[in-house]
Order: sequence, then structure tokens, then C-alpha cells
Amino acid sequence: MKLFLPKQHGAWAMAIIPFWLGVINGGFLWQDIPFFIGWILLYLGTYPMLLLFKKKKLSFYTKWTLFYMIPAILFLLFPLLKRPSIFHFGLLMVPFFIINAIFSTKNKDRALMNDFSAIFAFSIAGLASSYLGLGIITAHSILLFLACVLFFIGCTFYVKTMIREKRNMHFKWISWVYHILIPAVWVISGFGILAIAYIPSLIRSILFYGRPLSPKQIGIYEIINSAIFFMVMTIQLVI
Repeated sequence: MKLFLPKQHGAWAMAIIPFWLGVINGGFLWQDIPFFIGWILLYLGTYPMLLLFKKKKLSFYTKWTLFYMIPAILFLLFPLLKRPSIFHFGLLMVPFFIINAIFSTKNKDRALMNDFSAIFAFSIAGLASSYLGLGIITAHSILLFLACVLFFIGCTFYVKTMIREKRNMHFKWISWVYHILIPAVWVISGFGILAIAYIPSLIRSILFYGRPLSPKQIGIYEIINSAIFFMVMTIQLVI
């Protein structure tokens, strides 16, 4: 059976990186393994669930929603039993899911605000995995949340300038100014090491702009960029 998977390949980095940065910040527990499996299944399940709001192929999307959601709930019981209050992070994601559902209903899944909403939901997972180990939200927890949100917003700007908005000069300047400001703000805030994590994003946003890169090539470079971000963030969290 061929699995029904999300078409937004860049979302995989958003689903994985904040979660494991949270684990690094909070300290690894064996419950992190079923937590991660449940989280990925939850992500996979929300894809067909959101498509249900389009009111097409209802039986097909319902089948795949249940296929992913039922085991997701079972795996998520492990972190829930370890720390019941982690349930609150799921509640924090609900408003962003509602926003995604509204955009799905309007067939505007690629809208910028829809992307931003998903980014916030993915980054909350980093808060949750950190909280599982620590039992509290620390300054480092907030730092990794903000860092992930800012990084993936930059990724969204960049990808749009390369594909859907590649002829939009206004959007190009929004992307470039954003990529320049973020590392500058980190330096001014006293997080010089963290600013390094955004330098590759700045370079590629300017250097690659206008080049005839295929979606596959763009994706490969984004994997490398995300890996660099993850490594620098790890250094920031452990020092």
C-alpha cells in the first residue's frame, strides 16, 4: 500500500528540528521516542484531515486521517502519562490548526499566513519536547522556540522568492531585508553564536536569487541549511 504523504517536503524539517532541539534542551528520556513517533504521525494525520475541509474525496481523506491519528494518539499517551500537563501544548496548537483549516477551506493552502501558522505549530512541538524533560519552560526553551520560528519564516520567504514569487521584486526585498535583520538582531541581543545559524540563510537568499534552480535543488540546499541551523542551535543550547 502506498502511503498518502504531505506534498510540502520542507515541512519535514519543521516537524523534526524543533522537536529534537527541545529534546536536547530538556534532556533525553526514553519517552521521547514514542513522543516523536506520535508527533510525526500526528503531522501526517493533519494533512488528510485538513483536506477534509475542501469537502472532496471525504471517504479517502477520512480513511487516511484515521490511519495516522489512531496510532498517533496511542504513542502520545507515553509522554502524556509521564507528564500530564504536556497536554497544554496540544491546546496551544489548536488555534493554528483552525487557521490552517480556514485556509484549506478557501483553497489557499500556499498563503503566506497559512505557512506562518504552521511554523508556529511546529515550533510549539519544541517547547513540548523540552518541557517533557524539564517540567518547566526555561529561557532556553523560549530561545529555541523563537529561533525556530524566525528561521523557518526566513525559509518560507526564500522558497517563495524562488518559485511562486520569483518575479515579485517587492517580495524579493522583503526576503532580503528580513534575512539581513535577523542575524543583526541576534548579535545586538548578545547571541552572537546564534546569529551564525542564520548566515547561510542570508547568503543563499541573495546568492541563489534569480538562478534557475529546480524544486529538488532548492530542497537539497534547504536540507543543508537546516542541518547547519540545527548544529549551531545545539551549540547555543548546551553552552
